[in-house]
Amino acid sequence: MKTIELDDDLYFYIASQTRHIGESASDILRRLLEQSAQVKVSEAPSQAEPLTVQTPAPVTQEKSGIQALLASGALQQEDKSINRFMLLLGALYRDDPVRFTQATEIKGRKRVYFSQDPEALRASGSTTKPKPVPDTPFWVITNTNTSRKQNMVAQLMASMGYDEALIAEACSTV
Repeated sequence: MKTIELDDDLYFYIASQTRHIGESASDILRRLLEQSAQVKVSEAPSQAEPLTVQTPAPVTQEKSGIQALLASGALQQEDKSINRFMLLLGALYRDDPVRFTQATEIKGRKRVYFSQDPEALRASGSTTKPKPVPDTPFWVITNTNTSRKQNMVAQLMASMGYDEALIAEACSTV
């Protein structure tokens, strides 16, 4: 087994792709590469064409609400990670309500993390503690550790097309 060093933003992205507790980084990368890369290989393996990676279109606003929130210092004033988490989710929704709907695709091994129906969240686990995301039609489970909340934010932001540096900055504030 080899060891490699990763920038923080890459680490957060890989960690955000975790599907179940105990999944190794190698398993995550192997899965991601199988899903998002299309490699055409001819008979001779050495003649493989370059792989094509599909990435979402970047967020094009000059200064998004999430950037304004991070710059404002409002998150640092919050004592609890749950409050910072909820503020981030609200800002992400305000930035792009349509892309935010992709949150419902983010799931754990057994739990559903986001839904427009709190009962769907309650049904996915015994102690999910669903709360409404402020000023949105969405609910999110809140009975998770800070690391899982960071993973949820990172995965949502990546699916919405935010750049890796902004994702890493947002995750570090949760």
